[in-house]
Amino acid sequence: MDLKQLKFFLEVANSQGFTRAAEKLHIAQSALSISIRKLEEDLGVVLFNRQKRKVTLTAEGEVLVIHAREILQGVEKAQQEIEDLRTLLKGEVKVGLSPMLSSFFFPKIITTFKRYHPGLQISITGNSAWDIQRMIKSGDIDMGIIAGNVPDELDSHHLVHEEVIACIHRSHPLAQEKKLPLHTLLRQPLIHFKGGYYLREIIDLFAQRENITPVVMAETNMFTLVKSLVKEELGLAFLLRMALTRDPEIATISCDPPLYLDLSIAWKKHARLSPANRAFLNYLIHEVDEYYQLREAAGTFPLP
Repeated sequence: MDLKQLKFFLEVANSQGFTRAAEKLHIAQSALSISIRKLEEDLGVVLFNRQKRKVTLTAEGEVLVIHAREILQGVEKAQQEIEDLRTLLKGEVKVGLSPMLSSFFFPKIITTFKRYHPGLQISITGNSAWDIQRMIKSGDIDMGIIAGNVPDELDSHHLVHEEVIACIHRSHPLAQEKKLPLHTLLRQPLIHFKGGYYLREIIDLFAQRENITPVVMAETNMFTLVKSLVKEELGLAFLLRMALTRDPEIATISCDPPLYLDLSIAWKKHARLSPANRAFLNYLIHEVDEYYQLREAAGTFPLP
């Protein structure tokens, strides 16, 4: 008894006849009949009641149907798992990141992930949350970090609920303040991300609600440039707390009440993630969860 015989047997059972089964299998009916006869001889039983117009299963045939399906499903599952392991040796992950996250947190994640999976290629696209959403939907990237509400066309896993803080130079008159109302901070000269970036949209929305027209000193999508301009005393910038390292030239101020931003890793809904993408997704979730567990265990949320 071999797998081909079981496949032929199941097709005859499903089609309730040799002629139709042979057509579906694209083989001669005589070859199919010989294969089934050989299977019956090997097992020492009759599997089908052969009538002129209809073929039905015997009691022995009904038992074999159950086990044949289990065997073929098991073989298919084994083949898929082997293929998944094989593709982890060679594959590509295409992920979209915002400028802020590409400078913090992700470099370590990507480097460590590559140590575990050296054969996988990782292609990183830096862009705004809106553009990342568009690129996921179009298939240009496999997954990406998006902010705020997740659209219906995407599946996601929530990663981050992170505080947005104001950053200013240490010599600024407000540098000693721990927290200030957002309307006070919005009246300072601002260094902004460009339009289309989610953090920029959030700040602009609050400014509109407060009936404030911010004085924008510079706009850029480069996170490192934003920090450099703050250090050059050009103005105030709003950034995620997790994206900042301790810097003697930069002071941070919390908004009062606190302002938070939610980030998720998203991918196209109903799309099967490749083994390479699934491996990266699982590793990313594990690392982010561990980061927050360590912060919670510390009892505080200091700058990293």
